[in-house]
Amino acid sequence: MAKDLKNKMEAIVLAGGLGTRLRSVVSDVPKPMAPINGIPFLVYILEYLKKNGVDRVILSVGYKWKIIKDYFGERYGGMKLLYSVEDEPLGTGGAIKQALNFGKDEDIFIVNGDTFFDVDFKSLAAEFKSKKADLMLSLKTMFNFDRYGCVETDEEKRVVSFTEKEYRNVGNINGGIYLAKKNLFEGFQLPDKFSFETFMREHLNHLAIYAFVSDGYFIDIGIPEDYKKANIELRDYL
Repeated sequence: MAKDLKNKMEAIVLAGGLGTRLRSVVSDVPKPMAPINGIPFLVYILEYLKKNGVDRVILSVGYKWKIIKDYFGERYGGMKLLYSVEDEPLGTGGAIKQALNFGKDEDIFIVNGDTFFDVDFKSLAAEFKSKKADLMLSLKTMFNFDRYGCVETDEEKRVVSFTEKEYRNVGNINGGIYLAKKNLFEGFQLPDKFSFETFMREHLNHLAIYAFVSDGYFIDIGIPEDYKKANIELRDYL
């Protein structure tokens, strides 16, 4: 069946990471190109985006970015690939701000290039529209952890605060998938380099930021222990 053109989507992938904590196992490629079962992790992310109806991907790249472009080129699995290149590190916020300039859609998904979180985009988008959100975060419920900070919400699932890393029996962490208005940063005086996390913290009262909690599979390959785990758990995904 032909895909309804109205349901096509656009996504930014933050693929500029150096992978400092992964140097012991992956040292010669950008972090999203770290091999999982002999295949770059970014392939898993692009396949996930394709399955969710994305047809246009903006790769926000920096460190050794030509390795990524040489591997993927201008298209992957029917999706158009564009490259937003950081000449120098811009931070997560600066990278997103620059990449949004390549966007065509009013609403654009944003995905971390070092995490895999199996969130249903259409469900997230429906919630985004119903809340009239400026930004929606995907959250994953975790148990007995201290590696991540948490995102606190009210009864309407509006984000009210971000808490620092500490041991928790249970909490909702930022899963690294967002849906944002293309004009999210308009009206704010921002430097070229800034943290997206800090931007969210500082503007909770100025923007309609909501959360979407998903129980989908989640893995962050940012540390060697979980990188090794991903090689086992993602074995049958492709």
